[in-house]
Parts: sequence; C-alpha cells; structure tokens
Amino acid sequence: MKPDEISAYSHPVKVSTLSASLTNLRLEADAQALEALARQWNVTEVRSLKADLQIARWKKDGVRVKGRVMADLVQECVVTLEPVESHIDEPVEATYVPDGSKLARALTVETAEMVVDPDGPDAPDIFVGDTIDIGQTVAEHAAMAIDPYPKKAGAAFPGHIESTEKDDKRPNPFAALKDWKKD
Repeated sequence: MKPDEISAYSHPVKVSTLSASLTNLRLEADAQALEALARQWNVTEVRSLKADLQIARWKKDGVRVKGRVMADLVQECVVTLEPVESHIDEPVEATYVPDGSKLARALTVETAEMVVDPDGPDAPDIFVGDTIDIGQTVAEHAAMAIDPYPKKAGAAFPGHIESTEKDDKRPNPFAALKDWKKD
C-alpha cells in the first residue's frame, strides 16, 4: 500500500508497550470497517474479518507478528455475475523495524544490491514513531488471498468449447502438398 493511501481497517499498537514475551491479540473488524474493506477490495460484501495474532519485540527495537487472518466475503462470479461466497484463512507473518535501525537503512540504500528469496521471509516493514498498524497488515494479508477470478460451482460459458490438444497443434504448412501429385 502506498504511504499516502489510508487503510480501510486500522488497529494501531504502541511499540513501547510491547514486551519481549508474546502478547496475544484478537482483532475483529466492525461493520463500518467491513464496508470500507469491500470498497477497497472491490468485492460485493465483506462479512467478517478476524485475526488471531501473537506480537512480541524482535531483536533490539523491532516487532514480530505471527498468526492467522480469517475473512468471509462475497464476490461476483466471473461467468454468471451471481454472488460467490469465499472464505479466507491465511497465515500472517510480519516484522517491523523503526526507520532509524540498521535494518531499515540497509533496506533503503538505493545503490546496494539486495538478494531476495521468493520462498523466504519478507523484508521487514519500516515504521516511523512508536506506532505500528497491525490492522493494515491483517487487511493486506487478507486482500492478497482474495480469488481474482471467482467462479460459482458448475458455472460455464454457454456455447464455449474449450480447446483440445488437437486444436492447439500448429498445422503443418506442407500438409496440403502431400496429396499433390507430380505430373
């Protein structure tokens, strides 16, 4: 999300109040946030957004968040435009570092080369001040799990025939010459 965009769901947490031991946090979006998320995600309806998280200090001045995000939403079928209900249940794992930390400086140096493992953990998010927005992280993880092409069970394009392997083969340009006889 761009820094100038406002998240439809927010739950600020003061970093200075966190301890090194795990803190359990259960979040649930209210009706107003659910409506704003539906608009932001461009879906028909968001019925629920919940998260069960564990938050703890990480290294010297960072924060680590782990848990699960669950959401129930309604989208339009890409074939019939009928409502399709979806359930999301995704793991959440995020790390935050303050903007003045060594890790934050390493991430913002433009001349440095960075090697990223696509299967490895994400790079830490940078926060300014003493507050992180856990709600925004929850909403982002849920948004990434939304099916971009929801299809109702049994929905099909009428009159549309899927191509077969035979249809996908390129025709031989010399096939017409095989029956041509020499005179």
